[in-house]
Amino acid sequence: MSAPLPYTAEQAADLVRARDSLAVPLGPGQPAAFLHALGREDRFEELLVSTALLTDLFELFTRPGVRLLSGFYGPAERFLLASGADVEFVPGDFRRFGVILEGLRPRVMATAAAMPDAHGRVSLSLHAGATVEELQRCGRDPDRLLIVEVSPRFPRTLGLPPEYPHSLHLEDIDVLVETDRDPFLLPEPPASETDAAIAEHVARFVHDGCTLQTGIGGVPSLVVGKLAEGNGGDYGVHSEMFTTGLMKLHEAGKVSNRKGIHDGVSICTFAAGTAELYAWLDGREDVRFLPVDRVNDPGSIGRNRSMISINGALAVDLAGQVAADTRGGQQFSGIGGHEDFIEGTGHSLSDRSLVCLPSTAEHQGQIVSRITAALGPQMLVTTPRHQVDVVITEFGAAELLGRTVRQRAEALVAIAHPDFRDTLLREFPFG
Repeated sequence: MSAPLPYTAEQAADLVRARDSLAVPLGPGQPAAFLHALGREDRFEELLVSTALLTDLFELFTRPGVRLLSGFYGPAERFLLASGADVEFVPGDFRRFGVILEGLRPRVMATAAAMPDAHGRVSLSLHAGATVEELQRCGRDPDRLLIVEVSPRFPRTLGLPPEYPHSLHLEDIDVLVETDRDPFLLPEPPASETDAAIAEHVARFVHDGCTLQTGIGGVPSLVVGKLAEGNGGDYGVHSEMFTTGLMKLHEAGKVSNRKGIHDGVSICTFAAGTAELYAWLDGREDVRFLPVDRVNDPGSIGRNRSMISINGALAVDLAGQVAADTRGGQQFSGIGGHEDFIEGTGHSLSDRSLVCLPSTAEHQGQIVSRITAALGPQMLVTTPRHQVDVVITEFGAAELLGRTVRQRAEALVAIAHPDFRDTLLREFPFG
């Protein structure tokens, strides 16, 4: 095969049939110019699109005949669904997206990437995730179409070759779309007083030499900021998502990555953050992007030295069950790596998994407790009770590992908002 000729986004969109199947990566791996070009066409009879966590309100998903299957909802999916678009959720943790995609076998695959290097290789830039193997299979199959959208504004990031090259060769690409689009930007979130209080409780579980997994949000951002400014160090990073906060931890000289697995490099499967983060990632050898089935594998997570995972939740019941992706009877986000990182940190006493949430929320104009007596039909379990270690609100930390059912409930009531504690104790359904 020879290298592909460059196409415009519109020319690439014309190659998608009226009845077709298409898959694009989660979030920052989405080829935005190509998707916007598809949205300007109104000729689809049955187009099935598989992805997760849309980074824009692509007009494509408002078109008749277009059906979106999403493995993780963000604001765009929620808006489209409320507007009447044909959007459906596919339950599955991030690690299983690859298997689901292999079963779907979409005819067209498309991804964003950095510009080709001198060796004819195209870095997959901000996303390795669950699509790497299917992109490679698509490129080898003459009956399928592989579209890669490149931009000089996307950083060239590295994998761990030869097993995890995090790149495609030009000879394996059918269509190359050249753009000058910027990557999706995710500003550092503002932190509330509640976030600050939660972060203070989180800080006492983080110690020198631990390996960190953090996500987006005010609490992880505050925690990592405190670590960057503090006196500690010798941290490792093994995280599904690489954030601007983790960059600042590197810049502060606090990351040694003496983890016991993938020593010397920070590990992630995608990155999202500021323009400063993307510029910093370009060509860096101390941050590596691996497929999600490696990064989120509980066995790999558990091999890290003193693993500390920091995750959020929408609600926790008094049995310790965590709801992190549904609320009000509706899909809100997705399962992602929530359960994987909680399960992966549960095999050593030096590991801690921290589930963080404010004690209350506003629902239909009323203040309700996020610590509930029992999760009902309006909220589904994301992570089961037997895997949960520590739950943290602004009122403290409830350590659940090894405690009885009654002790767990009492610990969780103690970190609920004071206005709800008596009611929770009365409503607790288990002895």
